[in-house]
Amino acid sequence: MTRASTAPRVILAPDKFKGSLSAPQVAVALAAGLTRSAPNVDLRLVPVADGGDGTVEAFVAAGWTRVELTAPGPTGVPRRAAYARHGTRAVVELAAVVGLSALPEGRLDPLGASTYGLGIVLAHAMDHGVTDIVLGLGGSASTDGGAGMLQALGARILDADGRALSTGGAGLARAAELDRSAMHPRIVATTFTLACDVDNPLLGPNGAVAVYAPQKGAGPAELEELESALATWASVAGPGFAGHPGAGAAGGAGFGALAVLGARVRSGIEVVLELLEFRDLLATATLVVTGEGSLDRQSLHGKAPIGVCAVAREAGVPVIAVAGRTLLEPGETRAAGFADCYALADLEPDPARCMTDAASLLERVGARIAADQLT
Repeated sequence: MTRASTAPRVILAPDKFKGSLSAPQVAVALAAGLTRSAPNVDLRLVPVADGGDGTVEAFVAAGWTRVELTAPGPTGVPRRAAYARHGTRAVVELAAVVGLSALPEGRLDPLGASTYGLGIVLAHAMDHGVTDIVLGLGGSASTDGGAGMLQALGARILDADGRALSTGGAGLARAAELDRSAMHPRIVATTFTLACDVDNPLLGPNGAVAVYAPQKGAGPAELEELESALATWASVAGPGFAGHPGAGAAGGAGFGALAVLGARVRSGIEVVLELLEFRDLLATATLVVTGEGSLDRQSLHGKAPIGVCAVAREAGVPVIAVAGRTLLEPGETRAAGFADCYALADLEPDPARCMTDAASLLERVGARIAADQLT
């Protein structure tokens, strides 16, 4: 089958519109508008994510199995968690288990929050036959260097007197030894890939504390306390990994996975597109539509729409961007590889209404794309 089929084939591969719609909802809304204006269009809905919020949803939408369990949230309160599974491979999303969105009533706990619940989810996957885990990093509520995750997997972090530390970033200031003897036995037979789009080290002015802890509620004194605690933790768990790009991701969870689980770091969107077999779909595609809530200069540094655009352009397929708003100049969007860009804010300039009415606005944009690009 070639690209020159009678009906145009359009791949809808948006990321979420944060605060408004999930990636699958964005794709459905665009599809409604496209089919209204171009009834013969052949659509493929492939919602995407870059490893952060919405990653599991994207894989469930692609037909992977949703596996649910109960796990501690970032402050230890039990909550429902889920990961996506296909055969012996699983996609786990840190944000959905111990992320900022999982904090009870949104109450921040910069010193005490941990990644313990994430370790519970990883153990569940391994206990049920998973041997290849893709861990999406982003949106973490804690700054514990991945220590809680490792504690849930059987590691014991001991102080100078041999007493086991409790969870939370602040307590790592007393870390003196990492006892791995009782760690989950399946770790050695499991491959861990970190889907991560930041290259921060664990420590220093570009590290986990300095860059990300303020948004988790840490003030100046707490920042100093956490930086010192993570430095101590790094000296115990694996000082050679502290400077690794991505070690500072998700409050340093990247460090814990690199130093102790033997993980490797890859671009989040690249991993997602690979697992969704996105390149195979491009062979017969006429057009790709991608996007996210805000298309801005941060988007240009490895965010999902840019990753989708790069892969589609390699295959010679034109790409359209759709965003709630765009802060890029037309020349910048063209330089990024997009043939055109449609913003909901051009239809509804009021930000609150734009977010509330995002689905209906996306339908209108879908109809415009059909009229502009498929006729």
